[in-house]
Amino acid sequence: ALRRWCEQHAVVLWLQPGGAETAHTVDDQAPQLLSYADFGADLRMAFHPLDFIQVNAAINRQMIALCLAALPPDSQRVLDLFCGIGNLTLPAARQVDTVVGVEGNPVLVQRATANARNNGLRNARFVTADLHGNDVRRVTALGRFDAVILDPPRSGAGAVLATIPALAPRTIVYFSCNAVSLASDARQITAAGYRCVETRLLDMFPHTAHSECCAVFTAD
Repeated sequence: ALRRWCEQHAVVLWLQPGGAETAHTVDDQAPQLLSYADFGADLRMAFHPLDFIQVNAAINRQMIALCLAALPPDSQRVLDLFCGIGNLTLPAARQVDTVVGVEGNPVLVQRATANARNNGLRNARFVTADLHGNDVRRVTALGRFDAVILDPPRSGAGAVLATIPALAPRTIVYFSCNAVSLASDARQITAAGYRCVETRLLDMFPHTAHSECCAVFTAD
């Protein structure tokens, strides 16, 4: 019955009886990449159903617009930490000379690289690095940036925040789905000489207790 319903409505239905490794399509066919429009119709972002993406398309577009508006208008180099499939990296590439995305999951780095290529963006490149481990040294080797974007997991940005002084950004745009970890990381960012100039609350998860927060920091 489920297979017939999927055929009638052109829907791909996934089942997940256990952990992520058990996820499969109801007809057990090889999954095809899906896609969504990022920041209007300018970009198409391909993703696998098990990749991390923002679940609320309308709020995600607002999130991207907020991020781009917060970047210094004369930005030349931007760093996107915890970049995933390039959700914020690629829109930034439309606006600045060079953008570098860093992500710990090599599969997502491959996806982001393909998304940049498929959208004709040659000024975006991606690096695989464990941002919660010793790989943070690779981040400092990337040089200085006009702005740094962070969109870490619920646990927060962690060890990579220690690289902020070496990166010397004028602006930091931090998105968080956990206000507690954001508050903790904000203390470390301000201790590095930055001031929080703007905060926003984005209702990414309506009718739940969860929310998406944005904080913008500038160098004093």
